[in-house]
Amino acid sequence: MRKAFSFLLICFALFSLFACKQKSKDSSTKENTTVLEKIATAYGINQWQDVDKLRYTFNVNRDSSHFERSWEWSPKTGKIVYTTADTTIKYNRKKIAELPEIDADFINDKYWLLFPFQLVWDKGFEYEVKKNQTAPISGKKLTQIWIKYRNEVGYTPGDHYKIYIDNNYKIKEWEYFPKGSKNPKLQTTWQDYTKQSGILIATNHLNQNKDFRLYFTDVKIE
Repeated sequence: MRKAFSFLLICFALFSLFACKQKSKDSSTKENTTVLEKIATAYGINQWQDVDKLRYTFNVNRDSSHFERSWEWSPKTGKIVYTTADTTIKYNRKKIAELPEIDADFINDKYWLLFPFQLVWDKGFEYEVKKNQTAPISGKKLTQIWIKYRNEVGYTPGDHYKIYIDNNYKIKEWEYFPKGSKNPKLQTTWQDYTKQSGILIATNHLNQNKDFRLYFTDVKIE
């Protein structure tokens, strides 16, 4: 009986030790989660693996002019359908060398649509976090994250972005600095959120004067 009791004590001690280590590991993993990962999680990146197809139309209103183009993207296969008023082109991102100009448009539009995910998908940048910074449009105090792409990365190397997030890790505004320029070329809001299949998307972006609007219509996630 004493041997059995001693054996139970040893098992309990080993279980407790394992549980403590596991808890410590889980706590450490949670604590080590970067702010970029928290943003991506807030936008539903954990559901991205279930996406088979994404459709959307990219629209820009500038003063009195309007421009749009539509995309159908199958991320698991790389297949893309590009559509404008004049043409429809199909290609695969595994063969982007065949259509670099159209693929550059795809990357641009996808960045606007899924930038929170690019923060963990992309590797070629550095970033700085500053709290209690004044957002350029609303004037609110938000957390600023300065994204600095390296000069050898992407179709537009060296670009910088400053994003402004709230306490829920949602982007409220951002600024675009082409090739790391001193002054931003564009500053817009992130607003009018919609959620599909667990993925959060800002469908509307306005500059301060509201003479520039970039927005998404016909968004469908399957």
